[in-house]
Amino acid sequence: MPSFPFLRKPKNPLEQGGRTSIPARPEGADSELSQQCPNCRRQTALSQLWHSANTCECGYHFRLKASDRIRLLADPGSFVSYFDDLAGKDPLNFPGYRKKLEATANLSGLQEAVLCGRALIAGEPCCLFVMDPYFMMGSMGTVVGEKITRTFELAVQHRLPVVGFTVSGGGRMKEGLPALMQMAKTSAAVKRHANAGLFYLVVLTDPTTGGVMASFAMEGDVILAEPGATAGFAGARVIEQTVRKKMPPGFQTAEFLLAHGFVDAIVPRQDQRAVVSRLLFIHRGGETHEQ
Repeated sequence: MPSFPFLRKPKNPLEQGGRTSIPARPEGADSELSQQCPNCRRQTALSQLWHSANTCECGYHFRLKASDRIRLLADPGSFVSYFDDLAGKDPLNFPGYRKKLEATANLSGLQEAVLCGRALIAGEPCCLFVMDPYFMMGSMGTVVGEKITRTFELAVQHRLPVVGFTVSGGGRMKEGLPALMQMAKTSAAVKRHANAGLFYLVVLTDPTTGGVMASFAMEGDVILAEPGATAGFAGARVIEQTVRKKMPPGFQTAEFLLAHGFVDAIVPRQDQRAVVSRLLFIHRGGETHEQ
């Protein structure tokens, strides 16, 4: 049989269980352990990174596990997780996919690439979904689409705003067309939520791409982004080869999107809790909420 090098499985983090270079906090970790920033090349103690919400002194934002982001954002003890019974599926019986799902679940401690539920953010009630880069880079398969859809439906039922944090390499190709259909499914849920007169705030984190970017990530009433986040549908080289035109430098960064009106504001991670809660407060008219 002839060999086709271009069909060989790429050796990259996405194909190795969705792991990234971000340090996971080990139990009882030595405070002298450090992580190098890919931006400024500074070595920073992990304890200092955890204290600064996994951001470097230069402003670089490391990726965060969904559970860590929720701890930074939500009031202590307020997050109630929903839809945990939904786990990754293999609708096409794709070779090796079930084993990869199991391995990724063991590595990440998650059943799928998004956590969904209800929470309070500085006392402001909302439905919340947070995507996780450690689970196949937050790729959207049928279960991710179902959980996000149910989150918007839950919000409509309880008349709550939705706050979402996106990170994704796009649709999960090993689930084929059913994965791509989640773009329409989640967008329809966002529309029903909007028709009910409810508020949707989304925060783009690095990276937000593909089908997620082309659906619910860009459908918020207010769209925020983390500094330096990559956000776009297709890769830069794919776009340039398709349109046969050189694209401007950094055209898929949060800063470029802000300058061209696709993003409303760039908010550093340390300020997100205050900004998100303030926007939720303004949306409901600043009235005192009965808990």
